[in-house]
Amino acid sequence: MESYYLLKTSLLLFCLVETCYGGGLFSSLQQTLAVTASPRESQVLKAGEDSITVTWGLNQSLGPGTDDLYKSVKVKLCYAPNSQVDRKWRKTSDNLSKDKTCQFTIVNKPYGNNQSFEGQIERDVPTAAYFVRAYAYNSAGEEVAFGQTTDAKKKNNLFEIEGISGRHMSIDTASICFSAFSLVSLFGFFLVERRNRRLAKN
Repeated sequence: MESYYLLKTSLLLFCLVETCYGGGLFSSLQQTLAVTASPRESQVLKAGEDSITVTWGLNQSLGPGTDDLYKSVKVKLCYAPNSQVDRKWRKTSDNLSKDKTCQFTIVNKPYGNNQSFEGQIERDVPTAAYFVRAYAYNSAGEEVAFGQTTDAKKKNNLFEIEGISGRHMSIDTASICFSAFSLVSLFGFFLVERRNRRLAKN
């Protein structure tokens, strides 16, 4: 019986530790960063072709010293709610270690107020609706603040990215050419074979 209670206590402590150190909560972060991005609302960008410009900095309504603990910033592409429906691999979680909303990093660099970055959208970004979010990290690498280009319900200032389907115009053109060449070759072979048979009979 004593060993049973000891095991139960150990499991309880383990669960408490997991809760405390298993990852911070998004709901505990302060929204202190002002973030803007170049895409217009409902604009469609192409992965591997188009670029995106992001600007971030401390919200001007906050006093100096608010960002003293910010050591680095990571700006990410995040799925809009309508692109998360029935997709568990994109599911939003308040536990930041389990959250799958923001899977694509645009830039990761030391923090500085009023910064911007322009970069091409990576080729592996899938077709979906997105917004941009920036996380500020402390010296321990923990998220301590954020900012995003959309509202709290993630309904405004959304844009779309058209992913690469895996087929390109050059590949399609080559396929058509090879198919046509195969048909012509087959037809030519048939005519030559027929001519040879006639000559053999004569």
